[in-house]
Amino acid sequence: MQRRFKKGTKILDIGITTLGGILSVGIMLYGVAHFGLSEAWPELILNIFYLACLAMIVMYFFNYRITTNQFNYWCSISVGITILLRDILFSPPLANYAIHLVCFTLSVLLLCMLTFFYARKDWKSYSKSNLWSIFIIDALIATLYNFDIFFYEVQDQYTNYGLTEIWIRPTITYGLVACFVTEKE
Repeated sequence: MQRRFKKGTKILDIGITTLGGILSVGIMLYGVAHFGLSEAWPELILNIFYLACLAMIVMYFFNYRITTNQFNYWCSISVGITILLRDILFSPPLANYAIHLVCFTLSVLLLCMLTFFYARKDWKSYSKSNLWSIFIIDALIATLYNFDIFFYEVQDQYTNYGLTEIWIRPTITYGLVACFVTEKE
């Protein structure tokens, strides 16, 4: 198979995303098996979308049966669905209400940014700073969730799995943005 990217930094970006995503999704699947489907079924649904994104990143990296438009569309849809499910419709109750409101607002902003990004007819005109702001906002949401969990929530057996799940999407978003940015060049 022929690789789409030739630069070592882009290969490293995609490699980090793939390894980090697979490790995180594997830990979450172990959590679903450990705690049972009745406890962790939402994580299983989210993992389906995360695995779909990881598969598309690998397919895109190796130029395997996926065009740039298909990659951008389906990855934007998959990430958007996870934002809608985890952060908007079924957002976890946070102990600090101010952090909860900030995370909710940033999640709506992130969903709007993804929608606007793909809805544009000429999506390649989206600037690199706009693309990286998608990742930055997603990482900020994960950081705020971590802050709430460490300083306001009671630590229990689910804490480590929750912290892992929080960082899956920013890892995948990093890889998506790295792929999107290469299309700008």
